[in-house]
Amino acid sequence: MTVAALKISLWKTTTIMLALIVVLPLLVVFSGWMSASNDIWQHLASTVLADLLRNTAILLLGVGVGVTVLGVGLAWLTSMCEFPGRKMFDWALMLPLAVPAYVIAFVALGLLDFTGPVQTTLRDVLGASSLWFPPIRSAGGVIAVMVLVLYPYVYMLARASFMTQGNGTMEAARSLGLNAWGAFFRISVPTARPAIVAGLSLALMETLADFGTVAIFNYDTFTTAIYKTWFGLFNLQAASQLASFLLIVVVIALSAERQLRGRAQYHEATCSSRIYRYQLIGWHRWAATLSASLILILAFIVPLIQLAVWAWEVVSEDLNSRYFSLLYHTLMLGSMAALLTVMGAVVLAFTKRQQGDVVVKSAVNIATLGYALPGSVLAVGIMLAFTSMDNILKTLLTVVGLEISGQVFAGTVFALVVAYVIRFLALAYGPIDSGLDRIRASLVDAARSLGASPFATLWRVYLPLLRPGLFTAGLLVLVDVMKEMPATMLLRPFGWDTLAVRIYEMTSEGEWERAALPAITLILVGLVPVIVLVKRSARRL
Repeated sequence: MTVAALKISLWKTTTIMLALIVVLPLLVVFSGWMSASNDIWQHLASTVLADLLRNTAILLLGVGVGVTVLGVGLAWLTSMCEFPGRKMFDWALMLPLAVPAYVIAFVALGLLDFTGPVQTTLRDVLGASSLWFPPIRSAGGVIAVMVLVLYPYVYMLARASFMTQGNGTMEAARSLGLNAWGAFFRISVPTARPAIVAGLSLALMETLADFGTVAIFNYDTFTTAIYKTWFGLFNLQAASQLASFLLIVVVIALSAERQLRGRAQYHEATCSSRIYRYQLIGWHRWAATLSASLILILAFIVPLIQLAVWAWEVVSEDLNSRYFSLLYHTLMLGSMAALLTVMGAVVLAFTKRQQGDVVVKSAVNIATLGYALPGSVLAVGIMLAFTSMDNILKTLLTVVGLEISGQVFAGTVFALVVAYVIRFLALAYGPIDSGLDRIRASLVDAARSLGASPFATLWRVYLPLLRPGLFTAGLLVLVDVMKEMPATMLLRPFGWDTLAVRIYEMTSEGEWERAALPAITLILVGLVPVIVLVKRSARRL
């Protein structure tokens, strides 16, 4: 085997290894059924399983309908209609992406619960000791919070699709007798269906993976059941069995999404001319402004103001060494995960470009499945796998007369970082792969003609030109790791609490003020990639 062939083989082998690292926790999760835990499982089946299925189904249905209606409606307003404030709402409606859902959750509870300021003020003003108020601690409350946080996924993709359709198609539809509503429902929405389905799928994946929001509302789903089974019943095998149910739901959802997009045969017009928007008149224009304002106020402005008020009350006490320790742990974990994840994504994208065979493409597809996997599922799989590795290592060392105390792999920072890399590898892969697509083939051919090896081509040609994509990928991973709650809660080693863990601990005790400072920190950091996305979107459109 030549040196060049050996180098190519190493790239391919590394890609396959990354795919195996992603698959291993999933196989371990399903292996939980090989271990008997009949008593606990029968207890779960007879008590909570039906509720888990019902709650999860209600949550998915409610969030799915909500984000679709809200996202598509706002996207149509800002992209195809003219009304007061449209230019500002065009980008401002993306800002809720910076707010973790569990932050909105505890703000909503703090404001709207029975003892919160809203209900208290209403009772004082109306002079009534009690009054009916929509219960915030309910399925409707959870759905409302998650819709406000997740609608930007549908909004961004639907907005981009509407703006690339061009006016010619819409005008042709209206010339055939369709009014604005008819053209919208029969032309624009069907044409944008692939984008809408993609955004909806992202929102539903986030809903399935959510732990913090449903835990704060005491709304039991599979993610909370996994946590309670692991730390409440101290049975990791039963937790893996619950995780396998959740994983099956994810696989079904992914298959349905691919089927829906695969059957779509709509083609968008590539129109570079100026978009002529519908001029809303009369009360319609102010209704549009009011609707967009209400969503922005509820999803971003009110939570940010309330958090600032709470944080100000305790900043003199909470801005201490513990806060900076939490910030250090959060940034350290995020930086390590971002570096390793970006390196892995570069390997995947570069190998796919160098060797486009079926094995490499399949390995890349498998390796980038992690973003669809809930953090709780990954945590269970990694803990089981690393515990087995610890047991094997201890057995081997015992054979040679050596002994080790404690755990080598499980319950370490290494296990937590591995979970982050698996979870967010797809997130880093997207910007890097699209960046490679923009590099002219002539540059690569010139490097090869001068005798550059694949590694030299990557180091001296691709990486310098990929700097914007590398920065975006690293930033996205860093922010998502900082906000990640379920995997961190389940896998963190002793003493490695993060800002997200602090928020969960304080909200579990109803200490809204104590959770405000770390929550504001996460929001401010999360605004950075949102601003990057807004600027890139503005340049494209």
